[in-house]
Amino acid sequence: MASEVEICNAALLKLGAKSITSLTDGTANARRCNAAYERLRNAELRKHTWNFSIARDELAADSPAPTWGRANSFTLPADFLKMADPYPEENFNSRDWVIEQGKILTNDSAPLYIRYVAKITDPNLMDPLFREALACAMAFELCEPITQSNSKKADARASYGAAIREAKRANALDNVPVESVEDSWITCRA
Repeated sequence: MASEVEICNAALLKLGAKSITSLTDGTANARRCNAAYERLRNAELRKHTWNFSIARDELAADSPAPTWGRANSFTLPADFLKMADPYPEENFNSRDWVIEQGKILTNDSAPLYIRYVAKITDPNLMDPLFREALACAMAFELCEPITQSNSKKADARASYGAAIREAKRANALDNVPVESVEDSWITCRA
């Protein structure tokens, strides 16, 4: 079973540092991991539309409506990190939405159906390659305070680059191919 501590220990192992037993065990490495883990996890989740983190929701309109501009507002879910395409196989954006202060503002009426990247906190729900990329991101982040080695930091950066590429590649293979939208320069020549 995967855990936050397992991901942190994978990062520490990459740096040749002592492992931890929990994020609150009082050691310097545990304090560093505890300070970095949630921030880096959320940043890595937001950087890409990971299949394991996609959620769907049906939002009710807020009351009162916005005072000006778009007709309706909808409060985003508590675990929202970023919007995902409602139909990823279609390569165009048909939404008339803007996100401001935790709300979607739109002229669309209720209910509003959304797909979004959710904040996944259980490592068991994360793809194994994402967990490896997160461990590499943590190793890069923690390298300076733990090792003070520029060469280890360069190695950590390279490891992160390779891990995130592999995680994105595997994630892409699980999706339907996306057709490119024909540019107007092409279609006007017909």
